[in-house]
Amino acid sequence: MKIFPVLKVFISSNERHLVLMPDFVRAIFIHCSNKNRNFLLYKKLCRVGFHCSGRADGARSAPLQAENPALYVSLRDQFIPVFEYMYTYDNASLPGVRNPIWWQTTVSSAGNLTSCIYRIFGKSFKEKDKKLLGVPFAQFLKVNSEFRYHYKIDKNQMIASRIAGGVIWSYGNALAAPYTEQFYIGGANSVRAFSARSIGPGSYAPDKENKYSFINHVGDIRMEANVEYRFRIIGDLHGAVFLDAGNVWLMRKDESRPGGEFTLKNFAKQIALGTGAGLRYDMDFLVFRLDCGVGLHDPYDTGKSGYYNIPKFKDSLALHFAIGYPF
Repeated sequence: MKIFPVLKVFISSNERHLVLMPDFVRAIFIHCSNKNRNFLLYKKLCRVGFHCSGRADGARSAPLQAENPALYVSLRDQFIPVFEYMYTYDNASLPGVRNPIWWQTTVSSAGNLTSCIYRIFGKSFKEKDKKLLGVPFAQFLKVNSEFRYHYKIDKNQMIASRIAGGVIWSYGNALAAPYTEQFYIGGANSVRAFSARSIGPGSYAPDKENKYSFINHVGDIRMEANVEYRFRIIGDLHGAVFLDAGNVWLMRKDESRPGGEFTLKNFAKQIALGTGAGLRYDMDFLVFRLDCGVGLHDPYDTGKSGYYNIPKFKDSLALHFAIGYPF
């Protein structure tokens, strides 16, 4: 399969980003309303947006349609009328708090109001591919939550931890969530022993012969946990030792991604696990970070028995340079 680079555009009331992504164009129009109830403690954010995702050239995506129909549906032309509610709790600025807590939960709903309007005009809720402005619209419910806890040992040492989870359920007008709304794992702020979109869903094995196989490594369910011991080395230079775990899964079985669906029976062995160490240069207003992750367990069959199933140690290493702390 050949992918062609096309510009991806983000437009909102308070941000503008231009990002190169393969084969697809996306535009986002967002209205935000922000409510602070006790500024130091928590914040509510409500967003209403219309996302337009589309292919640059339908002929170019024909191989994807044949190879992975579910993924093709998630990447096709679509209109995403979304309502999002975000709640953030942060007590780090309160006086006397030694071990701060940060918790953020986001609930998103897309296509439900549009589907209700169609129902008034006689269209069934179960009817697929109803269109808005000539383009099929997405319909889903998404919940994403992240909890962070920082335990300060003393002024030079800290244990930082995080647990995160999310689920997206597509129904009604489309049974595959838009690609940009699905979850992925790996990268500088996730399970650092793996690069972004290199593992999952479930025990689905990556196609190492295809350099574009990363587009398959997304899912409808995300679970992740991280713990990191941070310490000062000298001056503004800090060190860290960490342990990361997590994966993504599918809500529905996908024949083109075997082993990707979530099952309790295989849950434990499908959790990717990695450790590692890193350096941080912390200038208070800016943090430069270098992490080296080491894989301990791949969630798929690598041909090697035992929990430590990494075929070659050098293949388990992942280096990440980033700005800011991971959590």
